[in-house]
Amino acid sequence: MSAQKAKLSRRGFLGGSILFVAGAAVGCSTDPTGGNSGGAKTTLNVWSHAYGEAGTQQALTRYATAFTKANPDIAVKVTWTPGDYSSKLYATLLTESAPDVFEIGDFSESLARRGQIAALDDIYGSAKSDFNPGAREMVTVDGKLYGVKTLDDIMMLYFRKSVLSKAGITPPDSFDALADAAKALSSKKTKGLFVGQDGLGDSAILAVFSNGGDLVADGKAAFGSPQAAEAVAGLKRLHDDRSLLLGFTTDWWDPSALIQNVVPMQWGGLWSMPAIKTALGDDFGVLPWPAFKAGGKPVVRVGGWSTCVNAKGKNVDAAKKFVQWLWIEQTDLQTDWSQNYGLHIPPRTSVAASADKLTQGPAKETVELAATYGRNNPSTWNSAVSSLFTAAATKAVSGQGDAAELLAGAAEKAQGEIDKQRA
Repeated sequence: MSAQKAKLSRRGFLGGSILFVAGAAVGCSTDPTGGNSGGAKTTLNVWSHAYGEAGTQQALTRYATAFTKANPDIAVKVTWTPGDYSSKLYATLLTESAPDVFEIGDFSESLARRGQIAALDDIYGSAKSDFNPGAREMVTVDGKLYGVKTLDDIMMLYFRKSVLSKAGITPPDSFDALADAAKALSSKKTKGLFVGQDGLGDSAILAVFSNGGDLVADGKAAFGSPQAAEAVAGLKRLHDDRSLLLGFTTDWWDPSALIQNVVPMQWGGLWSMPAIKTALGDDFGVLPWPAFKAGGKPVVRVGGWSTCVNAKGKNVDAAKKFVQWLWIEQTDLQTDWSQNYGLHIPPRTSVAASADKLTQGPAKETVELAATYGRNNPSTWNSAVSSLFTAAATKAVSGQGDAAELLAGAAEKAQGEIDKQRA
């Protein structure tokens, strides 16, 4: 799930005491942890956003304790940051209170170009080739690795097998089939498809990809293309048919709409699969977002989180040592992180191969879909760029203008934001 969204995410606000550092609201911090942290020469401040999955905060604290036990000279303070994590992080990075280590979703190459994060090629060693190509590509800028991917979050379409079967509907394999199914499964009391509270969610991005388009290509805003305009305009059909569930109590990242039988089809994430399986048993399947038309290609979104080191901090070497220890060397902890708090795909191929919860059923299908149809958001897809695209797409699908004109205008403005990042 992208960390760029301004709204609270599935791993959003979870409550707890709030501290204020340099004018930015920051979440709860643990005391420095470890076997003998009181005698440590260095204390690292490690920032995490507030994951929604139960046990995640405790797991990160446990990892920090294990690290200091192995490295008594380095203590670790885990700062758990609820709310709009990205805004708080970027504000704090401009101050002396900036964390030594921090995670980001949808890696931003501007941090590397500004010299804010350290190159980490030296800590990968022989494990570099064990990270899947997408995980390496996401954190690479000008040939150097500026982060370590900690998990792959896969987003795809869930559907209720029994509901579609009863209606005589085959799981949709084209956008037209998806729109037809959503309409057929809708009534005055129910809707056929949930893509987000706002009726858009990831669907505009998916539409562009599914019609052979790009968001950004070779440093240029590409979502003003004819392919993008055609596909985004096509999404208006879902709104005109009144097939979309709008304003639900939780957003697409939470499986409640599907679990509570509010909709038979929902865009969601692999992280929700354990909860869905508990509630529905085997009565669900997974699909990619279908190709917009012949010649297009189905899509699943690949997101996730990467850990970076503050290049301007006072503890760069110790920070690198911590990142190397946890996310390069400790494959058992990487397995624990990916499998025991929701469900995710480890970015290391050897670790993923040994993840038993990914070896059968819909989870295995999801892994295969990601390998075949997975697409990442570009590394310049920050909040400024994505907001311009989303605003244009929202107007287009709601009938407030021509999709081609709206997207072309947004792309022109977005190019200025991209140029700033790449300067």
